[in-house]
Amino acid sequence: MQKRSRSPANAPDRRTRPRPASALASTLSAGRHTKSSLPPLRSAASSGNLASHTSARARAMPSGNVKVVVRVRPFVKREREAGAENLISMNDNSTTIKPPSGAATNPRNPTEPKTFTFDRSFDSHDPSSKLFAAQNTVYDEIGAEMLQHNFEGYNSCIFAYGQTGSGKSYTMMGTPDDLGLIPRTCEQLFKQIDEMASADVSVTVRVSYLEIYNERVQDLLRPQKKQVGPGSHNSSSLRLREAKDTGPYVEGLSDFPVESYQDVKKYLELGNANRVTAATKMNDASSRSHAVFTLEVKQVLFDQEHDTTEEKTSRIRLVDLAGSERATSTGNTGQMLREGGQINKSLTTLGRVISILAESSSRNSAAVTPFRDSTLTWLLKENLGGNSKTVMVACISPTDYSETLSTLRYADQAKRIRTQAVKNQDILSAAQRDLQIEEMQERINELQNKVSEQSSRPDQSLQSTAEFQKIRNAVKLFQDRAKHEESKRKAQVLELEALRRHNKLLTGHINDMAVQSPSSSSETADKDMYASLVMEQDSIRKDLADLGQLVKEDVSKYERLLA
Repeated sequence: MQKRSRSPANAPDRRTRPRPASALASTLSAGRHTKSSLPPLRSAASSGNLASHTSARARAMPSGNVKVVVRVRPFVKREREAGAENLISMNDNSTTIKPPSGAATNPRNPTEPKTFTFDRSFDSHDPSSKLFAAQNTVYDEIGAEMLQHNFEGYNSCIFAYGQTGSGKSYTMMGTPDDLGLIPRTCEQLFKQIDEMASADVSVTVRVSYLEIYNERVQDLLRPQKKQVGPGSHNSSSLRLREAKDTGPYVEGLSDFPVESYQDVKKYLELGNANRVTAATKMNDASSRSHAVFTLEVKQVLFDQEHDTTEEKTSRIRLVDLAGSERATSTGNTGQMLREGGQINKSLTTLGRVISILAESSSRNSAAVTPFRDSTLTWLLKENLGGNSKTVMVACISPTDYSETLSTLRYADQAKRIRTQAVKNQDILSAAQRDLQIEEMQERINELQNKVSEQSSRPDQSLQSTAEFQKIRNAVKLFQDRAKHEESKRKAQVLELEALRRHNKLLTGHINDMAVQSPSSSSETADKDMYASLVMEQDSIRKDLADLGQLVKEDVSKYERLLA
């Protein structure tokens, strides 16, 4: 079996019921778990005389470019009242910006209209236009595609870039009546999960939500009390680290399991409310920080014919960047001026990273990229130039010539960046799966011994150790496996009940036919139908007997494991 670079989270065999996750968790926390307390989890198909199905390593697709789309917003109230001029024109793939009427001519800086070509140009300026791109159009053309890639096992990222007030938050989050990319993606994610519902498919989803404010990472789902005053910040900001195999991650960032769009909506509202609350005290509004919402999706699929387990993992990262701004335009002073400086610094670094990556991709050469010069670019390292399928949504104003031109130039560079998306997939035979389960059992036992040792030392904090995190990961794995087995068991019970009902109806119908005297004109046809129904009844009875025996065997194994 070829090892994956990231630690696998294995699924149980389809004929074996794992120890309940809640019981395992309580045993671990109590410090009483021993090797003998974990019965071996082995499938019936794991004997050595059965050939193993081929194991699949994460598979790389041919490198592809960052997808870049542009969206122009409508006039805002002040622009309509001032009779502002629309400087932008679009068709499907091109965006043209013209200089404002009456602009002074500079021989060194010609002001002819400039046209840029992108993967898609969304004209959202005039709702009455036949080319108008509404929120659902934007999702259908980029959000749905990225979500499909996630179900295939690829990481993906959509980030909105542009000046302050260009429509980034509206594009990403939208309003309660006109949802943006983030809620639409989450809603469609669970619709597709429901369509996949099967005893042989298990999908788990976890969410996290953070913001980068003044170069500090803050958890929006577990906010800490913030200091108030000039230059204040969250003293409990989280640390950004980098793993060799999986790239940058935020240490200590909370993540939560979700089972429906309503669950996701609850966490979105919680995170957004925390940003708004901070804004009333510290001017830390959505436009003052970068927001990153992440969904971790894990799929476990069982192939009963080959008795194999296929696992796909993917990460969906949805980013609402703070907007670039000019102090002369915003009129900011004091704390807000300093915040604007930090925002512009991180966005300048992002622009520099985009430029270097684009140049390296064009020349097919490697160059030192300053990802670590800002928290934002370090966090998005994999999405900008690594293992991800990425979309940049460049949001532009229809009236601000210089800022819009700057955004279009950055977007034009970004479309040249090449990434290497990798399918995060493993296929394990039953024997390989059992071997990994046994290895996990031994590792959990080793970790448990360390837990017991550290619990006896009051001067050491268990939660401050990396070992404790490994234990938590192991417990999470068993929880996922138990959840999948529970769904399989419920599906079997429902199928058994359905067969019983069908058999009852069929038996009643045959009995009715037996007591009736068929007329001579239909005697032959009725006899044929009767014979067919009898054969169908016999077949169903056989299926019921087989399924009943299978359920009894599973229940017996489950009871032995719990004993």
